[in-house]
Amino acid sequence: MSAVFKAAEAQFEPMTDARLDEVVHLERRVYQHPWTHRNFTDSLRSGYQAQVLVADGQLLGYFVAMKGVDEVHLLNITVAPDYQGQGWGRLMLDALALWSRAQQAQWLWLEVRASNARAQRIYQQHGYRRVGERKSYYPAGGRREDAVVMSLKL
Repeated sequence: MSAVFKAAEAQFEPMTDARLDEVVHLERRVYQHPWTHRNFTDSLRSGYQAQVLVADGQLLGYFVAMKGVDEVHLLNITVAPDYQGQGWGRLMLDALALWSRAQQAQWLWLEVRASNARAQRIYQQHGYRRVGERKSYYPAGGRREDAVVMSLKL
């Protein structure tokens, strides 16, 4: 059974090499086509904004985002299955938007699988709008799946 934490008990920490095995393990639990250890390592080496959300030593989730000239691109956001539906994804989106504004970004961008209606709803509730589609963007078991492109004006 998963614990239920209050937002005041959770904290963001920079994603570091020391946490990568735990992050990759969670990534593999959540996704059929997970990021690899190298994807995360490359993101850290590139200086991307990479944060983990923890409470009482438990990894609740994480996100990785890339800063551009006047925009930020959300590359990966994940909530541990035991903690989904408790608002942690929304909290991470809020933290990302605050950081992005501090970076003088005007827009936040992301791609989401066309089949992931739940995530699309969460993003829409957060103010993101569907602005396009990328054909055959994601791997999908021997074939490819389209991505929905979404953006948020900051």
